[in-house]
This record gives sequence, structure tokens and C-alpha cells, in this order.
Amino acid sequence: MGLSIKNIKKWWRMIRGKSLLHVEQGKGKIYSFSSVQGYYNDLTNKVLLDEEIYNSTEIVKYNKKGNYFPISVFQYGLGCYDLYLQDKDKNLMKSKFLKYLDWTFTHQQDDGSWLNFIDDYPDHPYSSMAQGEGASLLIRGFVLTGQIKYLEAAKKALIFMLKPLSEGGTCAEDNENLILYEFTFLPYVYNGWIFSIFGLMDYCIQTNDMFFQEKLNKTILTLSQVVGGMDNGYWSMYRNDKTIASPFYHHLHIAQLQVLYEYTKIDIFKETADKFLNYENSKKNRKKAFQKKALQKIFSR
Repeated sequence: MGLSIKNIKKWWRMIRGKSLLHVEQGKGKIYSFSSVQGYYNDLTNKVLLDEEIYNSTEIVKYNKKGNYFPISVFQYGLGCYDLYLQDKDKNLMKSKFLKYLDWTFTHQQDDGSWLNFIDDYPDHPYSSMAQGEGASLLIRGFVLTGQIKYLEAAKKALIFMLKPLSEGGTCAEDNENLILYEFTFLPYVYNGWIFSIFGLMDYCIQTNDMFFQEKLNKTILTLSQVVGGMDNGYWSMYRNDKTIASPFYHHLHIAQLQVLYEYTKIDIFKETADKFLNYENSKKNRKKAFQKKALQKIFSR
């Protein structure tokens, strides 16, 4: 472990609100559990906070090598869709969303995957978060256009997501549990797992497919049984190891858990969200968590 100048710069951008990867992402404003409408987290600030991005119909490249990063593509696209539903420059947002939809569809691999981490981790390019968010965007593409190819592509994405890690997929499943991995070579990441769940939710809401509903129920139950691991006593954890969440991810956890409670009515999700909100409102806790996270970011590789 050594001092990382790259991580210092990244952390400084994030805490100053200058990182478009870490803009405010509270609960979505127009989601529904009866039909696929807006997204469950509000991704519109990714589009709204940069004038050039807002007015452009080009796909955003947000990768240190200047390449497309699928998760960012999906999130910008989902943000555009929400703005379209909210009648914010409706024609522009529809045009932008359709560009992101086309990119998502044409860059999906034959097996249903996207090479999300191919630049950073070429031996581990897949991500359940990418699969779930890509599916969410494709399903909204189907809702908007009526073209069945997008719904079929979403199904392919989720089938790949549910392949075992041992077979090159992004999940670990046994008789009782189903865990979804944002990074297939690291401990599970809580926010990435939940974003993956949202993709399954969308598909089940749209299709009532019992196979995927059973998988959704199983992974939600698994998460409910381990969600206590997110709580370190004064803040939330980013993943299932000693990595604490940044303020951005802590706030995101609250919103995600609130949505999961609304969907499932499983009390532990609400109880955990309420506890994390109390932590966030404590100056002492915020300071302690900030110091811990800053050290982890500065000295991580």
C-alpha cells in the first residue's frame, strides 16, 4: 500500500462536487412499480450539470483512455429518459435517449454482456451493475419505441448477469442465496448489487416472467439477510470488506434502500436506511467517516 496521487485528485474532485461520476443521485422522481416509467435513482444531474453534455446528442465518453464506459453510457441514457418523461426539452431528450439506446443495443456482445471494465481490468471485464443498468435502459427503449428487439436484448443481458462467476458471469448462487457482483474479482459492492436488482425489477414489472421473478425474490432476500454488514456503527460500508462508503455512496445507499423498502416492504431495508440517514445528519459521524474514507482513498492502489 502506498500514497496514490491519482486517488488524491479523484477524491478531491468528488468532495468538491466536480466529478460527473459522483453527482447527486437521490430517489427517482417518477418511478412506478406497476409499469416501467422513470428510473429508481435520479440520474438527471449527470445530464443537467454540464451544459455541453446537455446540448450534445453525442454519446458521452467518460473513461481515462478516452473510450466509452458502458455504465456511464447507461446512466446518462437513463437520465435523459427521465428528463424526457418530465417534459424537459422533450424532443432533445428523446433524441439523446435514442442515441444512447442505439449504442447500448449495438455494443452488446452476442452473449448478452457488455465489456464494462475492459480497459481497467481486461481479465475481469464484466459487471452485474452494467448488465442490470443496460437492461433497464433497453426496457425503456422497448416501452418508448415498441420494438421487441430491445426487450429481447434486455433478457439476454439479464441471462448473462445470472451466469455463475465460475462460468464467466456475474453472480454467485447456491440453494439459498444469490449475490450479484459489480466487480467479479472483488467482494460484493452494495450499491452495484442494488443497481443490478433494479434491472431485474424492471424486467419483471414489464413481463411478469416467473423465472426472473424467482431470481429477483431470491437475491432480494439474500441482500436483506446480509444488509447488516453495510452498517459499521457510524456509517455505511461500500462493499463487503473493510472499505467504507464515501459521502456520495452513503447518500446513494439511503435512496436505494428506501426504494427497495417501497418495493418489498421488508422492514430491514427501511430500518437500515433510517439509521444511515441519522448517521448522515450527525456532524461527528460525517467527520469520522470522511477521515476514514480519505485515508483509504489516498493510500489505496
